[in-house]
Amino acid sequence: MVRGAVGLALLMGISKVIVGLTIVAAGTSAPEFVVSLNAALAGSGDIAMGNVVGSNIANILLILGAVAVLKPIAASRTTTVRDGGAMLIGTLLFIGFCMFGVIDRWAGLLMLAVLIGMWYFTYKHDKQNPGDASSLHEDEADEVGEAPSGWTKPVVATVVGVVGLTFGADLLVDGGVTVARDFGVSEAVIGLTLVAFGTSLPELAASMVAAFRGHSDVALGNVFGSNLLNLLVIIGGVSVISPISVPAQIAQSDIWIMLAVTVAVLVVAFCAKRIGRIAGAVFMAAYAGYIGMLFA
Repeated sequence: MVRGAVGLALLMGISKVIVGLTIVAAGTSAPEFVVSLNAALAGSGDIAMGNVVGSNIANILLILGAVAVLKPIAASRTTTVRDGGAMLIGTLLFIGFCMFGVIDRWAGLLMLAVLIGMWYFTYKHDKQNPGDASSLHEDEADEVGEAPSGWTKPVVATVVGVVGLTFGADLLVDGGVTVARDFGVSEAVIGLTLVAFGTSLPELAASMVAAFRGHSDVALGNVFGSNLLNLLVIIGGVSVISPISVPAQIAQSDIWIMLAVTVAVLVVAFCAKRIGRIAGAVFMAAYAGYIGMLFA
């Protein structure tokens, strides 16, 4: 689906900077959106909320950790301060709304408006100050694929991807609910672990491929952009359609863990200007500990 959407955008003459900034990030976050929407409409709001929070934690600790162990990740100042700062702002805004106990439609609309403002600022900044950030967004687009020669393949890829994603989301939500009931585990825990890991696989695949190709810095941009979209587009968009209740467990612990790992990765990236193998191993160990804590 992502490859098809990027191909269509490039055929329409949309710049690679815009494609990398919006379509690639939105495409790899599409599983979270469809799964969370299906869960919310099916009355499993705990899975919807757990999916997003768990995915953000997994993106930082598991995905960046695994990529850094494979190949240290360079962290430019622009990517860390601007894109990482936007992710931190989105995280704080999301946590603030969680304090109400329910994320209503007005909160969802405000989240979407904030994201559009961030995208506009980023586009204007990249246009006026071309440099590392612009190159990073272009690399994100290149990692998906070059512009195709015709319209048939990208159209077919997009349609097949959307259909597969829709059916896959249904199966994942139904399976998650069944597992929770059969094993006596809360739906929030299933959302934070099984469902979150499943919907984070596109980011993991894209980041690992980029690292193998020598573009490990793309992983940082992918994760920062994806985490921001998870909070503002997925929770914002889903809550506009169907308000989402915040499970007590997630409000009391998991959103604060998400904030802690968000701050941790920004501190490491800013101070060291890279995420090295030792930091990556620590991130992965922390993720294993987090999963163990949930099931304990």
